[in-house]
Amino acid sequence: MTQPGPGLQAERTALAWTRTSLGVLVNGVLLIVKQPHYNVGPLRPIAAGFAVIIAFVIYVVGQRRQRTLAQRPLPNRVTARADVQLVGVAVLALIIITAVGLFV
Repeated sequence: MTQPGPGLQAERTALAWTRTSLGVLVNGVLLIVKQPHYNVGPLRPIAAGFAVIIAFVIYVVGQRRQRTLAQRPLPNRVTARADVQLVGVAVLALIIITAVGLFV
């Protein structure tokens, strides 16, 4: 019986986390670019900075996940529940801040 190949889990994970990170980063850029001279309040730059921080955290989490999934043999625990929940809450907060920043 042959051993199954390592698969592409680590590569798919890295691509997904990087794509998410870039999407959040673009959100921050759009907050700054959209009508830069109209209604300039402190909320937009704060939201953009928050987006940059979240994008960096997502990228770091993705790199950690890629390293975990690339290990052979796989560790006993490979789930990332806490990381995914942290990113989910942060992105939800960013959505709320973005909505308030764009419409206020």
